[in-house]
Amino acid sequence: MSTKKSMTLIDNRTNTQYEYPILDGTRGPSVVDLRSFFKDTGMFTFDPGYTSTASCQSEITFINGAKGELRYRGIPIEELAENHSYLEACFLLLNGRLPDKEELTDFDLELRHRAFIPESSRYLFTAFPDGAHPMATLSASVTALSSFYATHLNLESDEEFSEMANRILAKIPTLAAFAYRHYLGIPFIQPDIDLSFTENFLAMMRAYPGHKMKLGRDGHQNITPLEVEALDTIFTLHADHEQNASTTVVRGVASTGAHPYVAISSGIAALWGRAHGGANESVIAQLTMIGSVDNVDAFIARAKDPDDDFRLMGFGHRVYKNFDPRAKILKKLQDKLKEELDLDSNLMKIAARIEEIALSDEYFVSRNLYPNIDFYSGIILTALQIPKEMFTPIFVIGRTIGWIAQWTEFKKDPMSKIARPRQLYTGK
Repeated sequence: MSTKKSMTLIDNRTNTQYEYPILDGTRGPSVVDLRSFFKDTGMFTFDPGYTSTASCQSEITFINGAKGELRYRGIPIEELAENHSYLEACFLLLNGRLPDKEELTDFDLELRHRAFIPESSRYLFTAFPDGAHPMATLSASVTALSSFYATHLNLESDEEFSEMANRILAKIPTLAAFAYRHYLGIPFIQPDIDLSFTENFLAMMRAYPGHKMKLGRDGHQNITPLEVEALDTIFTLHADHEQNASTTVVRGVASTGAHPYVAISSGIAALWGRAHGGANESVIAQLTMIGSVDNVDAFIARAKDPDDDFRLMGFGHRVYKNFDPRAKILKKLQDKLKEELDLDSNLMKIAARIEEIALSDEYFVSRNLYPNIDFYSGIILTALQIPKEMFTPIFVIGRTIGWIAQWTEFKKDPMSKIARPRQLYTGK
């Protein structure tokens, strides 16, 4: 990042001029460095929701919302999703490059062996009522991990950072599966080191005690390679997304010096919101409410009525003003699942009709209301027989690596400071 030029601001009350450097990144808009603005002027800048504020500098993820572009460490998301596994994407986010074959094998094996959680932590789940939402128990159980690894508060060496990252990355799927099985009131299934990261998570959700699996119509266990591929792709697409709400929370908690697992747990809590990670659950709830393809036109009319507060879920995005690149990938994946697994559910038919209208209707096109990742991910997860209560925990599993990478980058940045926004006071 370099200083290219400056911007002059004029206070018209006093005709005083202030000059601030303009900083150029490697991609995206330049930024005006206003770190001395309050000292110079005695004023704050006002930017609710941080819509025009760069809160940090980062080398991890880049988004161009106008072009519909997403890159991890410079690599387009399309290339990663189509040609690389989720674990390769994880290695990339942590290390800044893709692994070679030997590195990927070692990384995979370490995560398999770290997937087990402390035995006594299993009893934490019994403190929650039957039917507790998996996100509630998942968040609490991740916070509890900080008591088992309390010495990992001040990390110094790269090895210590790597150990912390690998541990939480490996254990989150186990905790999520345990949270789900507690929600159902059925026995927990321990990790199986013979299974890959994504297949192991599906097995911990679906298996009977003894790792016995229900047989499909073909006489084989009911986790198919296509299902593993689909969920692995969803994990990759969720892995990181620049300075979104939950990542900002993780960085903010990191700035206080809190335990890294507490920062991750805070991110989980933020992700649970309907406007963030909980959006795909809301998509399925809305499709279920619509009920039939015959009702779609009426709900589209309601969405376009300015006097009706009904809004279609899964359309538009805070950053993307073009088609969400992750949504394009999931659209292809949805069509593949539909064809190869012979899926054509009622919800898929409703979604397809909504998509058809929205992509051709001037009302939606002129407002950049394209289907986003939540629109397709909820449909795909439903097709994989995953209940809607697990949609956001699955988002958590995918996003954990992004939170870890962002947390690590913040902690290693010598310029990092405690987060402390200011305000425009309007009270008495």
